[in-house]
Amino acid sequence: MMNSMMAGFGPVSDPDVLITNRTVPGAPGDPEVKVRIYEPKEKKEALPGILYIHGGGYIVGDPEMTDGSCARLAKEVGCVVVSVDYRLAPETAYPGPLEDCYAALKWMADNAVELGVDTERLAVTGGSAGGGLTAGLALLARDRGYPKLAFQAPLYPMIDDRNITPSSYEFTDQRLWNREKNEFGWKAYLGDLYGSDDVPIYAAPARAQDLSGLPPTYTFVGELDLFRDETTDYVTRLSQAGVTVEYHIYPGCTHGFDMNPMISVGRRAEADYVRAMKEALAK
Repeated sequence: MMNSMMAGFGPVSDPDVLITNRTVPGAPGDPEVKVRIYEPKEKKEALPGILYIHGGGYIVGDPEMTDGSCARLAKEVGCVVVSVDYRLAPETAYPGPLEDCYAALKWMADNAVELGVDTERLAVTGGSAGGGLTAGLALLARDRGYPKLAFQAPLYPMIDDRNITPSSYEFTDQRLWNREKNEFGWKAYLGDLYGSDDVPIYAAPARAQDLSGLPPTYTFVGELDLFRDETTDYVTRLSQAGVTVEYHIYPGCTHGFDMNPMISVGRRAEADYVRAMKEALAK
């Protein structure tokens, strides 16, 4: 049900954006990774590169469901967007999905000349589980020392497997994503690690104690989203670690509100996000 709802906000045709599908090398021992690439048709110089990671609770979704958002980023930011079709849980638990995202990011950096991407302007973004993978990937790239990220935008990110914040208890009846679905998603993603103290910070970035050295960050969340408090805690600790952060809480909004183009606050959140990406990745 959730997949079909989210798909409704996806495919959009834009004559100014070229969309191609490719497969890229996975991590050693892993299968190849499918990616979907969006770029302005009129591209005359190296552009910023954005790795886009779709949401879906780690259990559903594909790049096509966010065609509209990716095409808009490519056109309005003026960048090359690579949307990664990472493997889903429970068939593939952590670290497989994150390693797929890292493989796509590394491929972007390794093949920047072919892609027409400026490696000094690499960013990663995604919402919900895609936001969780974004935050985890930023930590992983930092600790592996490559690629260097100029910006991250983990939107209303799914980053705390412990499910213990006040907002995770407060908002239990929402249709798109609620406490019960959140527990199911984390169990699927973490597998045997779920419920233990051994969950890596790359799987659940809320567990990370050291957030220094991460790239400038943009994020937002709805006031009525169960991820509100874990997002607030994350950005507070980013700021304390010396990371530049822009953070918005949209009053009266639930999880995934920005995916609905029929509501004005959703359109405003999308516009704010595109503006932040454009400013961050400008020369």
